[in-house]
Amino acid sequence: MKKYFFIFAAALFFIAMPAARAQDVDPGFNPNLIISDEEIMDYDSLSLTQIQNFLQNKNSYLANYSTTNAHGTQKSAAEIIYDAANNNYDCSGITLSDSPTEAEKQLKCRKITTINPKFLLVLLQKESSLIEDPSPSQSRLDWATGYGCPDNWACNPYYKGFGKQINSASLQFLAYMKEPQNYGYKAGQTYTFSNPYGTISNEAMTVTPANQATAALYNYTPHVFNGNYNVYKLYQRYFPTQPARYPDGSLLQVKGEAGVWLIQDGLKRPFLTKSALLSRYSLDKIIAVDTSDLESYDKGDPISLPNYSLVKAPDATLYLIVGDEKRQFENQNTFKTFGFNPEEIITASAQDLSYYRNGAMLTANSAYPTGALLRDPQSGGVYYVQDGQKAPIIDKILLSTKFKGKSIQKASAEELARYTKISPVLFDDGELLKSESSSAVYLIANGQKRPFTSGNDFEKLGYKWSNIITVSPQLLYLYPLGEAMSYEAPAE
Repeated sequence: MKKYFFIFAAALFFIAMPAARAQDVDPGFNPNLIISDEEIMDYDSLSLTQIQNFLQNKNSYLANYSTTNAHGTQKSAAEIIYDAANNNYDCSGITLSDSPTEAEKQLKCRKITTINPKFLLVLLQKESSLIEDPSPSQSRLDWATGYGCPDNWACNPYYKGFGKQINSASLQFLAYMKEPQNYGYKAGQTYTFSNPYGTISNEAMTVTPANQATAALYNYTPHVFNGNYNVYKLYQRYFPTQPARYPDGSLLQVKGEAGVWLIQDGLKRPFLTKSALLSRYSLDKIIAVDTSDLESYDKGDPISLPNYSLVKAPDATLYLIVGDEKRQFENQNTFKTFGFNPEEIITASAQDLSYYRNGAMLTANSAYPTGALLRDPQSGGVYYVQDGQKAPIIDKILLSTKFKGKSIQKASAEELARYTKISPVLFDDGELLKSESSSAVYLIANGQKRPFTSGNDFEKLGYKWSNIITVSPQLLYLYPLGEAMSYEAPAE
């Protein structure tokens, strides 16, 4: 059975005196609409790596903190936060042992998702300052989200512990969203709140929650100041609503600095060597930006090894680097089968290799792990073949751009028949494309084509006209239309 600690408002205060206006304190703050329903329920807004990077970038104590989660398993703080949002359990109606382990719940219960891990990070700072406190007390860690500690009541010892606090808060907010009828504050109804702990304002304030998410905040903390105003301010600071200027696939370099960064998964990833950069991108693709542009991204793992490089680990294991993966050779015979030159092997540290996730093992049956262009002897068409899959090339411009310098090999009909046909080859994120039949220019980002609103915006964003590739209308059609790219001057 699910156990929720239902925190109702201690009291609803209806008083005759005029209530204060939040806008008098902060014009941007709307106490009736603090967070959207969609935002609070966006459980996959951050990956585990992004949560850990967030904690590290904030120099948080939690970046190196580990403890037991709600199910008794030892995990890092980032893992506990990620699992609470993405890998939770609904055990209602299930018979469990007296002290069920996580393994038992995985076996018997229904896996569920809960709420946005960004919100859980904000909640940790709002309730216990755990994101920014360099040396928090054990008590703050034990009561990290304030769960089970309603105003003027003793804390319930059942919910003591960082893991239980995170998990209970995530389930509680899920319950607020799924079962709003069970709670004191509801969307669309008007309440007047006192603010006994407000250092900004202690005056009473009338609020009409415009959605369930905002009502949920008041059910958890029945105060405008400082409680829910802090949610608003922390969200603004940690996760600005203004989107980053440059999307995934962009190569950025701060004017006057040497370092080059790849924007990927919303993070900035530094290239540690020039060879790692040149093995993936042309220097012409680099966009010169201001420091403020780069600072709007959290830092991701560095890119330290050249693409398709042969790498020997400290334990002598051999890998092939393919994109963000390290693919281990099954054995020395497999390495020899592919015909790689042993003199090209470079030695890498365990730290360098840790930045790459494990890819599929390379065996004697792995076909073209670095990719190959094969011509169909019957149709004359060309396929890009890699790892048992063949992707047709429907526009010859790909051969002189994406696959520039790569030779086309002859293949038999029998060989091509062994590979699984997949979608046509497309250009990667970060490329600039236009159609033969239109003057509109698009940036490819997250698999979408994003049109520039004007040539002036194109130039102000730092893109180069010489990098535009003209493609067939058929190829451009394969990309769904995305949000327009426009230049917005930085705020004064």
